[in-house]
Amino acid sequence: MHTSQKIARFAFQTYEDALTNDVLNVMRLSLLDWASVARAAVAEPVSMAAWAMEQANGGYGVASVINRDTQLPMRGAALVNGVLGHALDYDDTHFAHIGHVSAVVLPAVLAMAEDQEESLDAALRAAVVGAEAAIRTGLWLGRPHYEAGFHQTATAGTFGATVGAAALIQDMNADDVAQAVALAGSRAGGLKAHFGTMAKPYHAGMAAAGAIEAVSAVSYGIEANPAALDGPLGYGAMHGGICDVSAFDQGGYLWPAVSHKLHACCHGTHAAIEALRGFQGQRVEAVEIAVHPRWLDVCNIPAPTTRLEAKFSLTLTGAMAMLGLPLTTDQSFEEGVILSAPVVSLRDRITVVGDPALCDTEAVVQVETGGRVVTARHDLAEVADFDTRKARVLDKSQALIGADLSRALWDEIMNPDLPSAAQFMQVLRPRS
Repeated sequence: MHTSQKIARFAFQTYEDALTNDVLNVMRLSLLDWASVARAAVAEPVSMAAWAMEQANGGYGVASVINRDTQLPMRGAALVNGVLGHALDYDDTHFAHIGHVSAVVLPAVLAMAEDQEESLDAALRAAVVGAEAAIRTGLWLGRPHYEAGFHQTATAGTFGATVGAAALIQDMNADDVAQAVALAGSRAGGLKAHFGTMAKPYHAGMAAAGAIEAVSAVSYGIEANPAALDGPLGYGAMHGGICDVSAFDQGGYLWPAVSHKLHACCHGTHAAIEALRGFQGQRVEAVEIAVHPRWLDVCNIPAPTTRLEAKFSLTLTGAMAMLGLPLTTDQSFEEGVILSAPVVSLRDRITVVGDPALCDTEAVVQVETGGRVVTARHDLAEVADFDTRKARVLDKSQALIGADLSRALWDEIMNPDLPSAAQFMQVLRPRS
């Protein structure tokens, strides 16, 4: 059985399983999280550019774009909403494969759900299927793929978004989905070299749009090579993948372990931020931050000068955490803050080292203060209970988009009358 067929069969089995509220509730929380960060990013230059590009190319369509009063074709809406959701780099991450899942899967699924006139409940279930497929495809590719310079959000994410969008088309069978997955292999791409630039959020939009394109192409009869993912010239071999098909045989759900960002910067900085928050107000002589070595070429810009660079700096975000400065909105990283004398002075007293004994989700800090060295540790993998997670995401949502809109979104997500996906997207669009 080819890998594309294995992914399709896995997806069908997952969709047919009775999803528990424990699993769906995490997706509901991620939908609020994604919608909030996307709505907060509507004025970002990359968001405006993506909207202008797709409006010029696409014209009127059937899928909503966040905070716009017109619609675009599915592919265009998925692209713009994908960019919006990742523009602030404040969306969730799954550390099993180091990928931003919701920013790719939800835009594709919601666009397809609008086109198919499906309920929000159906979209949430399809999103769980897509998220599981993205995570497991990321595991199939493995860490060597990420370390070779590929952005898993854009690569594994494209496959997951394809599966999620396909789950909403009633007459697509497992063979059709396998064809869409195989075809998506020609669309799934993204380089870590673009981290710290507008191209990184554009990756999420590209992946969501590529998924819609792959599913649509197959529904119109375009055929693909079922062996496009495996074999000597397959996607895995050509992209540094380990091609471990056991990733699709693991039982249970991996999705609920997703980590929601509580700071508006690269998730690789968050464990260190949490560990250093306990040193606020203390006089600090020197600091050492130890993280897994793979973060050293991701979020270790030593002296950032722009807002985007600041989000990928362990030294800068560490200094801000110890100074008690907010990291909860994009405005936290304005040049007047990140280049201020107190921040720069403390930033330059921080060193970053790699420790292969640490997990991706872990940081250990050593702070020299008052003539002694104090050690602290934080691990993002130690997931809090759902009520605690919900409270923190709701606080984040309200800080980003205001209490009224945040509550309206959450009420719609939890509405027992199961509103349509289109009704949910309408809440994010301008009020007439």
